[in-house]
Amino acid sequence: MDIKSRITELTEFLNYHSHKYYVEDSPEISDFEYDAALRELENLENQYPEYLSSLSPTQRVGGEVLDEFETVTHTVPMESLQDLFSEQEVYEFDRRVKGVVPDAEYTVEYKIDGLSVSLEYVNGEFVRGSTRGDGITGENVTFNLKTVKSIPMRLKETIPFLEVRGEVFISKKDFDMLNMRRENNGEPVFANPRNAAAGSLRQLDSRIAAERNMDIFIFNIQQIDGTEISSHYEGLEYLRKQGFKVIPSKEVYRNISDVYKRITEIGENRGNLGFDIDGAVIKVNNIAQRDELGSTAKFPRWAAAYKFPAEQKKTKLLNISLQVGRTGVLTPLALLEPVRIAGSTVSRATLHNEDYIKEKDIRIGDTVIIQKAGDIIPEVVGVDKDIRDGNEIIFEMPGLCPECSSPVIREEGEAARRCTGMNCPAQRLRHIIHFVSKPAMDIDGLGESIIEQLLENKMIETAADLYYLDPADIAEMDKMGEKSARNIMNALEKSKSNPLYRLINSLGIRHIGEKSAKLIASRYKSLDRLMAVSTEELLEIDDIGEKMAESIVDYFSKSQNIEFIEKLRNAGINFEDDDNSDNTDRRFENKIFVLTGTLEKFKRSEASEIIEKFGGKTSSSVSKKTSYLLAGRDGGSKLDKATKLGVEIIDEDTFLGMIK
Repeated sequence: MDIKSRITELTEFLNYHSHKYYVEDSPEISDFEYDAALRELENLENQYPEYLSSLSPTQRVGGEVLDEFETVTHTVPMESLQDLFSEQEVYEFDRRVKGVVPDAEYTVEYKIDGLSVSLEYVNGEFVRGSTRGDGITGENVTFNLKTVKSIPMRLKETIPFLEVRGEVFISKKDFDMLNMRRENNGEPVFANPRNAAAGSLRQLDSRIAAERNMDIFIFNIQQIDGTEISSHYEGLEYLRKQGFKVIPSKEVYRNISDVYKRITEIGENRGNLGFDIDGAVIKVNNIAQRDELGSTAKFPRWAAAYKFPAEQKKTKLLNISLQVGRTGVLTPLALLEPVRIAGSTVSRATLHNEDYIKEKDIRIGDTVIIQKAGDIIPEVVGVDKDIRDGNEIIFEMPGLCPECSSPVIREEGEAARRCTGMNCPAQRLRHIIHFVSKPAMDIDGLGESIIEQLLENKMIETAADLYYLDPADIAEMDKMGEKSARNIMNALEKSKSNPLYRLINSLGIRHIGEKSAKLIASRYKSLDRLMAVSTEELLEIDDIGEKMAESIVDYFSKSQNIEFIEKLRNAGINFEDDDNSDNTDRRFENKIFVLTGTLEKFKRSEASEIIEKFGGKTSSSVSKKTSYLLAGRDGGSKLDKATKLGVEIIDEDTFLGMIK
């Protein structure tokens, strides 16, 4: 056999067995046999590169390094789905659909918690893969998608064109192994598989993507040329025959009661799956009926996503530790027997404050119920008191700070206990972390581990010392170097010209956050003027209450804080509001906006700044006082509440018209 024929034979052999392993989960040969054939192919391709094929399995290991991703415009928009949260909403969805197509049938499938992508094939060969992006434009991540072994490089049939949509994810098993490797290498671990998949897919170096063991489920045909598909179920079967790993879909349902029954089954068994899901997707099966139903400006009328309530798990409360925050607040944390919940393994959870512990009667040694608030922050929500054996220990808050042994106080009307130590090391660390954070001075490259090193090596004592660092000293720190040091120094230099509100927010004044810092900066336009104001003057500002005003005046009365501010002044930090033009356009004066869902044309912070620039206010909750709800996709409960209260709901296009 000649070399070219042998390379072709090995390529076909390996692609066949790769499909059996990664897609069908039914391997026919051992790993040893597969690896031996792969090594032979690699050797032959190295010797005879003229015979290298784009279909070769050796091309899945990555190697392409990009400066940036190209933009891709989706011919067929990659729409998001309307969310449903109850049985009643499922039945309402059915009524809306059957009001247009009375004989509609449905499919029900997993809503994979991953990253949505488009795959395009020309004449049966994979030519381009892209992220969803905002649904209209995404990014070309073809080289990274080629590393996903369950994506076929060539279809079984050579059809002119096919575009499919799928969800890239990382399995629970591979996620745990990935985090174990990162921990062993001293790298930060990923919070959950979705974050890991998203980060992997957007690597500019495809070799890194190849190491992450990404997988995919295909769940929709976006475009097809060369064959006719009349239903979604038929389409999934067709895709399966073409070599895709298709989303599991059991059957077609005529009655909405059967649809809800299937959703319930999926919800009850989601913990047993090898991958994370955050809901179930209902789709009208017939393609012609989908066209008849069409889409709204935000989502298709023929599909919806049922979102499961927060997953709850039981585990043992081993102990309660205390974390000292940047303002001295002692926050109790539950130390738990590790348990997997909502996509990650949890061993710590917040207990909020001592009143919460007493109200729930949470004791050390209890079997507790935990969930993730918004599927993100773990918290203890209850106790299984029926299985107590009498050895549980009632927790008491200490009288001294666990970090500096200073007295701990609880002020009247507050739930929190607070350390009184002016030089508490825990407060110092938390304050510096806050100072460099994005809503404050926004200094890239200064993560918690680097700040801890700087403090441990006595290179800094306060955040102001950051501006006096020697780049040579930074370069010598663990896991740093000249390039990292240069990036940090550039970020510090850039932060010196930040707007005034960022500096005010960075000071860490109690009760003063980003929103109130903006109000104060727009009023006084100078840190020096703010330092001289009285409580009474501050109370004249709308939305500045008595506690906030007292806290500001108290902060500037302390000599330690004045020394800190002078050090910032000497470093060249901007103390003045750089917007010297008084904006007379107050078109949103006395108007309150609430933002919800994912905005596609603005970042939320950008939309808020525009509203405030024109004299308006933003709020985090909908009430009768709300003037407008600016709704992006996946609006959720705020959208429902606004509808009930009769609040005017606007989309981004309407908002754009209002600000022109």
